[in-house]
Amino acid sequence: MWLADVKMDFQGTVMRAGSRYGMTHCCCNYATIAPAQTNAARGQWNSMRPDFRRQWAERFGAWPTDANGTPYEGHHVRDLWHGGNPTDWDNIIPFPQDLHQQLPGAYKQCYANNPPWTTTGVDHPYGE
Repeated sequence: MWLADVKMDFQGTVMRAGSRYGMTHCCCNYATIAPAQTNAARGQWNSMRPDFRRQWAERFGAWPTDANGTPYEGHHVRDLWHGGNPTDWDNIIPFPQDLHQQLPGAYKQCYANNPPWTTTGVDHPYGE
């Protein structure tokens, strides 16, 4: 699976950093955690989400919103069910809701080692 490796150690807007992010080929072999742990991690994210968005705005400008003004969802690159850190800057990126809702299917294919996630992707999947 191709995932954006967005590092939050620079100052400025995301677009000022360039339109091509570093890409990582993920073998998706993380073990799952218990439902109670997943729920606890989601609770942590839900509790800190407003503060995270405020801090994001201080560093990069306003948290993205859709045309109706609804904030983008926070996508955990390493998902919470597989032990992703719910509050790590390097694990959260803004994602439009319609696209974010499609990701669980892709993640399930990846974790099941089903094609097309069993081979390395193209060199520049989001190339100009």
